[in-house]
Amino acid sequence: MKKKITKNTLVDMKRRGEKIAALTAYDYLSTRILDDCGVDLILVGDSLGMVIMGYDNTLPVTMDEIIHHLKAVARAKPRAMLAGDLPFMSYQASTEDAVRNAGRLVKEGGAESVKLEGGERYVPVIEAIVQASIPVIGHLGLTPQSLHQLGGYVVQGKDESSAEVMIRDAKSLERAGCFAIVLECIPWRLAERITAEVSIPTIGIGAGSHCDGQVLVLQDMLGIHVNPLPRFVKKYDEVGERIRAAATRYIKDVKEGGFPGLEHSYAAGGGAGSTDTQRDTVEDGQDTGGGA
Repeated sequence: MKKKITKNTLVDMKRRGEKIAALTAYDYLSTRILDDCGVDLILVGDSLGMVIMGYDNTLPVTMDEIIHHLKAVARAKPRAMLAGDLPFMSYQASTEDAVRNAGRLVKEGGAESVKLEGGERYVPVIEAIVQASIPVIGHLGLTPQSLHQLGGYVVQGKDESSAEVMIRDAKSLERAGCFAIVLECIPWRLAERITAEVSIPTIGIGAGSHCDGQVLVLQDMLGIHVNPLPRFVKKYDEVGERIRAAATRYIKDVKEGGFPGLEHSYAAGGGAGSTDTQRDTVEDGQDTGGGA
C-alpha cells in the first residue's frame, strides 16, 4: 500500500523538484477514480458552488455545503491529501470564526487541511488556525471570493507595484505557517519569482508552468461545462459531449422499446430472461447502489 500523502510529503516534493498534481473533487466515486490515478492533492473547493450547485459565483457557498461534499470525498479514504475550502465569510469576520470553522471542516468533514484566500492581513487568522493544529493552504492572485472588490475575474499582479505586494504576501503566508500557496491567474514570470522565493510549494491555476504544482477543477478538465472555460484550462476529454450522446441514446432506446431487453430482466425460475448466473440478489453495480 502506498504511503499517505501529508503536508510534509508535499513540501518534500518541492525540495526534490517533483511536481504536485492537484484536482478538485466533490463526491465519493470521483475521488476513488482520481486517487487510483495517483493524484497528490484533492481539493473540495468552493468552486462546487458553480459546477455542482449552479450558483453564479462562489459567494453563496455555505459551510454546510462544503462539509456535505467533504464527507462524501473523505469516505473514499484517499491516499491524496484532502483539503477543504473555507467559504466566503467563514473566516473574514473574526479569528474565532476562522478557527471554529476550520475545525468544523476537519472534525465534521474529514478534511486534512484547509484553504483560505487573502494576503498579509490574514496572517493572524492563519497563525491561529495553525496553532489549532490544522494545516493551512494560502491563496493569492485572483481570489474569487473578492471578485466584487477586484472588479471581476481579472488577472492580478500585472504591474510592478502589485507584483511586489504579492511577493510580500507570499512570504508573509509562509511565515504565518502555510504549507502551500495556490497562485491563481497571475503572470507566469511573477509566479516563477514567488516559487523561487518561498520554501513551500506553489500550486498554480492560470499561473504558468514554473509553479511547484498545478490544480484544475475536475469538471473543467473533463469538458463538462455549459459556459466558456477560462484560457488556463486544458481539456483532457469532452466528457460532457459523451454524456450528452449516451443520454440521448438511452432516451431513444426507452422511447422505442429497445431497453430493457431480456438480458436486463429477471425471471421467476427458468424460462425467458433467466441465465446461468441468475441470483435472488442484485450484485452487479453494488458499488453504486444499482437502483434509483
